[in-house]
Amino acid sequence: MSAGPTLVVIGAGPRGTGVIERIAANAAELYGDRPLDIHLVDPYPPGGGRIWRQDQSPLLWMNSMAEDVTMFTDDTVPLDGPVRPGPALHTWAADVREGRTVIRTDPEILAEVHALGGQDFPSRRLQSAYLRWVYERTLAALPPGITVHEHTGHALSVSGPRDGRQRVRIQGRAEPLDADLVVLTVGHLDAEPDAGQQELAAFAARHGLVHLPPDFTADTDLTALPAGEPVLVRGFGLAFIDLMVLLTEGRGGRYEDGVYVPSGKEPVLYVGSRRGVPYHSKIGYSWEGERPPLPRHFGADQADEILDRPGPPDFRRDLWPLVAKELGHAHYHRLLTAHPERTAVDLSDFEEKYAVAAPGSPELAALVASAVPDPADRLDLDALDRPLDGVRHASYDSLQDGLRAYITADLERRHDPRRSPDLAVFLGLLSVYGQLTRFGDIGERWHGFFSYLASGPPGPRLRQLLALSRAGVVRFLGAGMTVEADEEHGVFRARGTTVPGASTEARALVEARLPDPSLRTTRSRLLRGLYEDGAAGTATGLLSVDPADGRILDREGRPHPRRFALGPYTTARSSGAFTRPRTGGPAFGQNDATARTALAFLRDLSCRDHVTA
Repeated sequence: MSAGPTLVVIGAGPRGTGVIERIAANAAELYGDRPLDIHLVDPYPPGGGRIWRQDQSPLLWMNSMAEDVTMFTDDTVPLDGPVRPGPALHTWAADVREGRTVIRTDPEILAEVHALGGQDFPSRRLQSAYLRWVYERTLAALPPGITVHEHTGHALSVSGPRDGRQRVRIQGRAEPLDADLVVLTVGHLDAEPDAGQQELAAFAARHGLVHLPPDFTADTDLTALPAGEPVLVRGFGLAFIDLMVLLTEGRGGRYEDGVYVPSGKEPVLYVGSRRGVPYHSKIGYSWEGERPPLPRHFGADQADEILDRPGPPDFRRDLWPLVAKELGHAHYHRLLTAHPERTAVDLSDFEEKYAVAAPGSPELAALVASAVPDPADRLDLDALDRPLDGVRHASYDSLQDGLRAYITADLERRHDPRRSPDLAVFLGLLSVYGQLTRFGDIGERWHGFFSYLASGPPGPRLRQLLALSRAGVVRFLGAGMTVEADEEHGVFRARGTTVPGASTEARALVEARLPDPSLRTTRSRLLRGLYEDGAAGTATGLLSVDPADGRILDREGRPHPRRFALGPYTTARSSGAFTRPRTGGPAFGQNDATARTALAFLRDLSCRDHVTA
C-alpha cells in the first residue's frame, strides 16, 4: 500500500504558511487521518521567507501598525473551511511579554517584541519572529498523518504530465522530488531589465555612471552611491522610503527633536515620480464605532453580472465606476454617522438617493454638494490620486516649500480622527480588492492606486522625510518625472512637469520600485519553465490562474489538475499575504480554496491508490 500522496509547496513565506494553515484547518473534514507528505521549498527560512526574513537591517519597518497585522482567519473572511482564530501581531507580542507564549529568537528582537504596542510600527525582523511562530503553530496543528519536510534551495523546474506525478527539481539536490500536487507561493520575483533599463545601464557603463535598476531595496548594494553627490531617484513609494532610511540612518545619520543631523556620508537624493508626491501616510488612529456596511455597491452580485457579459471587462469602463461608488459609500456613511454636524441631510435620505445616482454623474455631484457643505469633507478620488495635476512652481526652491506643506497637511489629516471617513475609505479599498481578484489581469492602474492610497509609509517616516528635506539631503523634483541619457555631457538628466523648463543632472540613477512581476522578464527559472511548458500569461505578463482555486491555466484556458499558484505574479493577486483583522482577508479565502481543492484531489488519489494496492 502507498505511504501516501505528496504535496510540494514552493515558497515558505507567509503565503506558503497560509496554505499549510488552511490544510491543517480543513484536513479533518476533507482528508481524515490519511498520510500525506508536504515538502516545503525555499532558499530562505520558513515563516518569513525572503521579504520578512530575520537577516535584514533593524532600520527597516513594516508599513502597518502592529494591531493591523494578522495571519489568522476570522468570521469576516469568505471561506468554506473552518475559521481558526489566532492573535494579531500586537496581541502575540503581549502574550510573549507576559509569558503566555514562548519564542526562540535573538535578544535584540525579543527586546523589540517586549516593547511593542498596538500602534507601533514594528521592524520587519520582528515580523519575521511572528511569522516563524505562526509557521511553527501551523505545523503543530497538522493531523498526525501529515508531515512537513523542509528543503533549503531554489525550486528550478516543475515537469510532468497533466494526469501524472510532477517532478520538482531543487537547487543543490541531485534527485527531483516526485509530487502529486504542486503549489507555487513564491511571492515577489526578481526580473531582468526591460529594454529601457538595458539602455540606461549601457549608457551608465559607457560613461562610468551608477545605475541601479528596480530591485528589493533591502537586497540592493548601495555602496556605489557616493557621499555628498547628487543621486536621481525615480519612484516615491515604499521602495524610496527604504532607500531613504538606508542612505541616511543606515550611514550614521540621526534625528534630534525633529531635526536631521547628517553623518556626512549621505548622498543628496533628488526624488520624483509620475505623481511627484510620496504615498499617503498610513492612518495613525484606530477605528471606533459603526463600520460602513460593505460591500454595498460592488459585491458578488455586481461582479457576477460583469463576468457574465461577453468579452473581457475594461477596468475604466466597467469596474472603476463601481469602485468609485463603493468608496464613496464608505466615505459618506462614516461622515453621516460619526460626524453628522458636518452634513446637511440624514443618512437614510442620502443613501437612498446615492444608491440610484450614476457614478460620476451631475446628479451624484449635486447630491454630495447639497449634503456636505465643506468641500474638504467630500471624496475627490482624482484629487487624491494626482494632487500635483495642474500645479506649477517657478523654481525648485518654491517646489520644496510646496511639497513640504503638502506632506505636512497629509500627515495632519491622516492622524486626525475627525477625518475618520479616510479610514472608512481604506476599509472600502479592502472590500473592493476582494471583488477585483475575480477579474484576472485588470492592469496596473488599480494596484498602483491602492498602494498609493492604502499602503503608504508610517507617519514617522514622512516626518523624517520632512526633516531630510529641510536638511537638504532630499530634494523634490515633482510630477511627470522623466530621465534622459545625456550623451554629450555624460550624465543622467531629470525633468518634470511641476517646474517647467528646469532640469537636474547627476551621475547616479536609482529606480526605486519593485521589479515587474512578468513572466516575460522574470529571472525565475521555475516560472519561465512553466510558461514554456504551456502555462498562460496575460498581456502584462502575469501567470493566469483559475480565480476559484488558483489552478494554473494553459493557453486554452484549461486548469492544470496538479499545479496551483498564488501571489502577486498571478492574475489572482491580492492585497497581501496577511491583513488587518476583520477586513475579509482575500488572500486567506484564496488559500482556503486552494487547500480544499488540493485535499479533495489528494484524498481521492489516496483512495484510488489504496484500492489498487
